[in-house]
Amino acid sequence: MRFLRSRLGRRVTLAEIVSATRLPTVSQAPRRNTPSLMRSTASPSTTMPATTFADCGVPAVLVQHLSAAGIASPFPIQSATLPDSLQGRDILGRGRTGSGKTLAFGLPLVTRIAATQRRSAANSPRGLVLVPTRELANQVLATVTPLAEAMGLRCAVIVGGVGQGNQVKALRAGVDILVATPGRLEDLMQQGHCRLDAVAVTVLDEADHMADLGFLPVVTRILAKTPTDGQRLLFSATLDRGIDVLAKRFLHNPITHSVDPVEAPVSTMVHHVLTVDAGDKLAVVHDLAAGHGRSVLFTRTKHGAKKLTKQLTSGGVPAVELHGNLGQNARERNLAAFSNGSVRVLVATDIAARGIHVDDVALVVHVDPPAEHKAYLHRSGRTARAGAEGIVVTIATRDQARDVRALAKQAGITPTYATVSAGAPEIASMRGTRAPHVEPSAAPANDARDGQSSGRSPRNAQRSGRSAQGNSGRSAQGNAGRTAQGGTARSSQATTPRASDGARAAALSASAGAPGSRSRRRSRGGTGRATGSVR
Repeated sequence: MRFLRSRLGRRVTLAEIVSATRLPTVSQAPRRNTPSLMRSTASPSTTMPATTFADCGVPAVLVQHLSAAGIASPFPIQSATLPDSLQGRDILGRGRTGSGKTLAFGLPLVTRIAATQRRSAANSPRGLVLVPTRELANQVLATVTPLAEAMGLRCAVIVGGVGQGNQVKALRAGVDILVATPGRLEDLMQQGHCRLDAVAVTVLDEADHMADLGFLPVVTRILAKTPTDGQRLLFSATLDRGIDVLAKRFLHNPITHSVDPVEAPVSTMVHHVLTVDAGDKLAVVHDLAAGHGRSVLFTRTKHGAKKLTKQLTSGGVPAVELHGNLGQNARERNLAAFSNGSVRVLVATDIAARGIHVDDVALVVHVDPPAEHKAYLHRSGRTARAGAEGIVVTIATRDQARDVRALAKQAGITPTYATVSAGAPEIASMRGTRAPHVEPSAAPANDARDGQSSGRSPRNAQRSGRSAQGNSGRSAQGNAGRTAQGGTARSSQATTPRASDGARAAALSASAGAPGSRSRRRSRGGTGRATGSVR
């Protein structure tokens, strides 16, 4: 009997893993002939919520691993879904970001793939997690990888915005669990680098956000390539925008669990609306962001995020930006700086409103009020996560005040309203103690595109810039020799790069590297970096 070594340093047999799971093989998972979503929602699960991971049916190896990482008890979405998902049932889970969905699907995914007792063939993963953004993919990988390694499984991430070479190599070497964004995965499938005919468990995370981004056609094509008898777990905050159609087509008699839906405001959030004069808005935002705690500031446009980041940094409040115009390396670098505390302020567009989990965010500021109430709740969900407290502030100019009141009513919140200017005592009570002024550095890293537009690495982009400089210089010399008297030599200018996705995942990773563990990290592909945390 072949042995596996858990991350706790103890050898575990495959027989022990299978015995601990107490579930049938994937091909034996119970099915019904009628894949009716309406039938499942009419008869939701009657399973009583479990109070411990062991009660949920999680194998002892993983329970010990979670305990070593400081995760002792399941969140509501986990205790509700795990008993059914570990038995092989299809799950339709509804809950907001930050409710604990990653472990809710990560534990059954790892458990059931390990129970199949075989290795994955080249280019043929057995577990698939589809997510809408690169940042979320990296964070899911950071949470799932230590669990997978404890069971002797290998993980990889497939995302766009970076070269595909390492991703292709990882697939060729054999991957058990693949975390991917839909666009890059379909690209690699069309090139023949990945096939999904061996996938036993498929997870769709943030399905409604994928719909918002226009990914549903791609997701539909990908799901159609997976075996029809595989287990499927779909997690979404809502069931509109085509998610119900997707669930009816691909989920077989799913068990529906709805915990903490997105429409319900979090009771631990305190909401404020500050009405300001347009000319005083920047000063008020600067005053709010100048505290010691972590703050996330949301703007409506990418240009607005970039501009505000520069204004805050030049005003002594170090900030980083996160939006779609940044290259992947810059996005990861900025998110890492915010996650590890190098900077306290993240200025973002709605790209960060879903899936990004950085612990201990004390303040969320809607610098530009969102267009609709669901966006407000998603943005606000960056604070007050997992029972923690948080403050949410919306900045409204006088001409926006009426719309913001309507937004608050639709979101089901009762904020405190005040008309303020910079230095007002209301701002100080929300911000806390002011942090010391920090002189801006000469070359901030926020602007770097990292060669994204051409698909080149920053180093190659710099080489291209030096090459362009050399060619430009030679061209200028040649042109200068041919110009008429008094003329101006023409030369092409060199093109050089402009200067410039928390605690639980960290705990899991730390426990994975604890003394006595000889298992190597087997996360492959992608950029090799993952920041933040998801539970």
